[in-house]
Amino acid sequence: MPELTLRIAEVATGHDARFPAASRFSELTSLLQQPAFDVVVLSATEAENLALLQALRRQPAYRLSLIYCASQTPLAMALGDGPAPTQPDRLQQAWQQWRERLALFNNGRAPEGLEAQLLAYLWLRAPGTLKAVRAPSSARHYVYPLVEALGDDQVNGLALVQNLAQRNLLDSTALVDRIRLCRSCGSGHLNYVDVCVECNSLDIARQPSLHCFTCGHIGAQTEYLKDGALVCPNCLTRLRHIGTDYDRPLENYNCNSCDAFFVDADVQARCLDCGEQHAPDELQVREIRDYQLSEGGLLTARQGLERNTDHYFNGLSVVGVNTFKTLLDWQLELIERHKAPTFALLGMRFRNLGRVLERLGPQRGHALLDTLIERIQVAIRDTDRCTRASEEQLWLLLMYTDSAGLRRVTERINEISELFVGEDLQDIRLTTSGCVAPSGLIDKEDAELLMARLAGEL
Repeated sequence: MPELTLRIAEVATGHDARFPAASRFSELTSLLQQPAFDVVVLSATEAENLALLQALRRQPAYRLSLIYCASQTPLAMALGDGPAPTQPDRLQQAWQQWRERLALFNNGRAPEGLEAQLLAYLWLRAPGTLKAVRAPSSARHYVYPLVEALGDDQVNGLALVQNLAQRNLLDSTALVDRIRLCRSCGSGHLNYVDVCVECNSLDIARQPSLHCFTCGHIGAQTEYLKDGALVCPNCLTRLRHIGTDYDRPLENYNCNSCDAFFVDADVQARCLDCGEQHAPDELQVREIRDYQLSEGGLLTARQGLERNTDHYFNGLSVVGVNTFKTLLDWQLELIERHKAPTFALLGMRFRNLGRVLERLGPQRGHALLDTLIERIQVAIRDTDRCTRASEEQLWLLLMYTDSAGLRRVTERINEISELFVGEDLQDIRLTTSGCVAPSGLIDKEDAELLMARLAGEL
């Protein structure tokens, strides 16, 4: 099959083009008047590049396209594909891989809707990166520029991304920040103020105070000053020696509204958008994270978005790793309390699978994965659960399975090795490790420790 000609557009101003074979444009309007290009390279100034990048991602023809930008600002990294490769053949290779992955997405159907387009964007750069960027002008202080570019101004990007993460389609790659939001309107524009502990008045001031040992009166230092000496305004005792006649109490704040004295003021968080007042511990805490496609997200993108119902994919009943560990912890708690039900945990590792898939290419590699899933499906029941801890590692939770049952399942799983014949697949090695509860458990072992112990044998 002849190699397809790559159409490159370069938007540059004020200097020579980096790609002589590219169609050169000096501004966006003339670029959009042409049929959509396969790859766009932005070589203008940094400010122009950012504006062009945002505008192009909002265009339906360029929402998923490869757009290279030399700028390394957070916004450029969130919307672009990084600096353009210097070798034309690397550019051709990247675009060819992009085309192959697009043909595999959602069984060849075009992505429709914001969620599908977001998953498609990450799938085309699998596992992709979904970055949060600080936005002081936003009520929530952080935005996901890619979500905003693919959607519209009405989209709550933080809520959408959290929803995808809760459905095990995205995995967190980094904790960027932890912010606090108004519980009433969700805004992050908060003002923290010190208020009186008695009447919540804002009119407080730090003021030195004195404590008379004779009568116990506590008051502002100015109340004690009389004719250049210290005299208690309550009992009129002359205060000469600190520590003997008087001392300075810890109460250093005075409320000008109710005249109360106190050590530390209370703190209130006042929303600058809706005016609501909250104690700091009443605020909504939200973690801002960067994400990428999870194992479940990769499977969903390839096998069909409609299969992502109730978090399960295909007949393997694959769940996210965290969900799987929660289910396993629950079973371990039941075993500890009731000594039932019996279950088995089986780990499988396909050594060198990732390297072989890379060598086979997206189409042949994912066809191999589909065959593996079908063969494993035959060995397990609908009530069993599975998770992919990594591209090479699978875990099966087999309910009401004893030692004999685990042995039969393991034998059927090991038969999958028959697939790994021929020069392309001979590097793959299947190893298994399992145990039956409660006999195979160690005291006080939770899901994390159990899986780590078995993983050491894989």
